[in-house]
Amino acid sequence: MDDRAAVLGLESSCDETAAAVLRADGTILAEAVLSQEQEHSPYGGVVPEIAARAHLEHLPRLVAQVMAKAGLGYGDLAGVAATSGPGLIGGLIVGATLGKGIALAHGLPFVAVNHLEAHALTATLPGIVEGAVRFPYLLLLLSGGHCQCVAVEGVGRYRRLGTTLDDAVGEAFDKAAKLLGLPWPGGPALERLARQGDPAKVPLPRPLLGRPGCDFSWSGLKTAVAHAVARGAATEQARADIAAGFQAAVAAVLADRAAHALAMVPEATAMVVAGGVAANGAVRAALSGAAAKRGLPLVAPPVRLCTDNAVMVAWAGIERLRLGPTDELGHAPRPRWPLEGMAA
Repeated sequence: MDDRAAVLGLESSCDETAAAVLRADGTILAEAVLSQEQEHSPYGGVVPEIAARAHLEHLPRLVAQVMAKAGLGYGDLAGVAATSGPGLIGGLIVGATLGKGIALAHGLPFVAVNHLEAHALTATLPGIVEGAVRFPYLLLLLSGGHCQCVAVEGVGRYRRLGTTLDDAVGEAFDKAAKLLGLPWPGGPALERLARQGDPAKVPLPRPLLGRPGCDFSWSGLKTAVAHAVARGAATEQARADIAAGFQAAVAAVLADRAAHALAMVPEATAMVVAGGVAANGAVRAALSGAAAKRGLPLVAPPVRLCTDNAVMVAWAGIERLRLGPTDELGHAPRPRWPLEGMAA
């Protein structure tokens, strides 16, 4: 694949509507993301029907916008990549159908991108780190829907080392924030509140800390936050102390689980963190310390590429197109599509 070949990427798996155009050398020619936060905030979480309708309304406009900014016509593209799972099925259908339509109309290859693979491969995008990260590396995928430790051995070669036994870590942030009376999405709001608090003031449990393996569990920590709030969270300072204690507990557990995962991948060249929770400063600091103890760098995408975006989708499409085979236009979107077992 020529380094100057360009690919259009589409993302519509949850509540971000996004489009981007990338060259095969990793140059981002154009990108656009539309948040649906205002639409879902009154409900305290993502409403699938509202999300799908918003994607249907806005994605064609965003595609036209990034194509114009990139200065390209559809005939100039080398392919179209669209997130086809996992995610909310309504949004997946919108993005995948638009991507297939563009591919069919202009005789372009179509790539059905696994959303988790797009997160996993972001670290190999030139410019994220000098020369990009080399395989294999450890990936911590931390978002509202996923909490996994994965050995990334190559494009299409993933080995899950551990996962959550109950909730995803991003979901735990949102629920803890709701208990503290904070708006949705809860992660950023809780991090802001935690800056004013004392993490040692309200002792909270560290689930599975020190246990063998690298699985996670967050339900007990959420329950502990609920009890702490019930005991007394009448003042802003009390709420800040609980938020700081929760964030410190999450960071400590993630660092511990990551250290265990690294021991399972002795050949790892780096620790990579991706997903919305990767934007949290305390989490990044804790994981950086765990990686440094093994003499490895912590690689985290820029904050704008931590949450769902189309840059990572276009890049995953490029990596797949380098391998040759593309997907049929009859490829069906999948609400569940695990990374492990994917074939390159």
